[in-house]
Formats: sequence, structure tokens, C-alpha cells
Amino acid sequence: MKIDLSFNAAQFDELQMREKNVVVIDVLRASSTVTVALNNGAREVIPVASVESAVKISGSLFGEVTLRGGERNGKMIEGFNLGNSPQEYSESAVKGKSIIYCTMNGSVAMAKSRYARTLVIGSFINLSAVVDFMREEKKDFLFICAGRTNTMGNFSLEDVVCAGMMIQQLLKDESLDVELSDSAKAAQALHKSFGRSVLKMLKASEHGQYLAEIGFADDLKICAAVDSVPVLPLLNGTVIKLRKEESRVEPV
Repeated sequence: MKIDLSFNAAQFDELQMREKNVVVIDVLRASSTVTVALNNGAREVIPVASVESAVKISGSLFGEVTLRGGERNGKMIEGFNLGNSPQEYSESAVKGKSIIYCTMNGSVAMAKSRYARTLVIGSFINLSAVVDFMREEKKDFLFICAGRTNTMGNFSLEDVVCAGMMIQQLLKDESLDVELSDSAKAAQALHKSFGRSVLKMLKASEHGQYLAEIGFADDLKICAAVDSVPVLPLLNGTVIKLRKEESRVEPV
């Protein structure tokens, strides 16, 4: 079982994702928000890479059962129904709805991976559910950390630490023969350095500090709560849904 990791999604295109098993991680906040939305009853999430694509797709769907959610620079896009805070994706807001989802980093990574053999959405809040799925599959996996398009190097500490925590859990399973790439080993090392207090790490991260500055400090607490929403968002055709056998937990 080979585990590889990319520190951002920029180096890949859709064709390179074919036949790969992919875990997309965008802790702050796309992966966390998608997980919360589906657990709170959203029918499906349709990730897109641009606002233009979101508008085009929503024009062909039924308005009363379709929501547009997403952000630019952390704030809700003008004309959209929802932003990118998991708090906005309550059961009353999203139950039974299809969500066209557009963010600067997370939805781009998800959209690029839509032709993957397997696409899983991972975060701290559903960490063990992702690891359990990987254990069941016993296949090679690629972690794609969404990164930041607006920071030098497109590197996001919280995404890599989350991947490192998943890798560490996999390595504890003696029944698995796990081989790590150099980048996966780097993620494991960063988890050992920063993973003891997830919330402290999020508060210290660049994007965590930015979100707090623009009024989303409470989102950090939600996104730091390991295994608080233990469900598995999984690619189903060209949309993301909960795995069929998944049962929802208490709405967040």
C-alpha cells in the first residue's frame, strides 16, 4: 500500500487523476464544510473550479432545491446562498438540497479529482472514517492537500498535519504493509511536531489567523474537533455524497 502526498493541487490536471485513489484535504474549510453539509442532510455536493462554472451549472438545475455555496478570500460570493462556514450548512438550510460548491482551493482540488477511481473528502472532523476506509480498500492512495493560492509556495500547514495524522493511524495497523513517499514522510513528521493540539495549530496557522480576523474564529473550533462528524463523503458519479451504508450522526 503506497501512500503519496501533494502539498497542493496545482501540479495536477484532471487526466492525471484517472485511476488514482485520492483523499482531498482542505481543513479550513472546504473539506470540513462539505462533511458537515452532507451529514446535515444535503443531497449532494457538486464541486466546481470557478464562479462561472457554478453559475452555469445552477442555471440548468431546479432553483428551489439547489443552493450555491462558496467563498472568495474567506467571504461569501456575491449572489450565492451560502458562504464557506460549516455553521451556515445547518440541517434547516441544506436538508434535501443539492449544493453547487465553489471555493478558492478545496473545490478546485475536488473538481480536478472528479475522474479519480476513488475520491474521498478528508478533514480532522472525519479523520478516522477516512482512515478506516483506506484500511478496507488496501490500495495505493494520494493525499492532495488543497493548499493556498494566495500564499507563497501554496502550502497549508493544517492540511499537511491532517494528512500526517491519517498516515500515523495507518502505520499503527500491523496488518498493512504501508510504503510512504518522501512527501508523506514529511507530513508524518509535521504531525508529530504540531498534531498534539489541533486547535492551537489552527489558531497559529496563516489561514486560521486570517479567518479569525474576518470573524470566523468559531469555525476553527469546529474544524479542529477530531472525529466529531465520523461520516465519509465519497465521489458518486460526478458528485459527492455520503457513502451509501453511512448513517448520519447528530446534525452539527
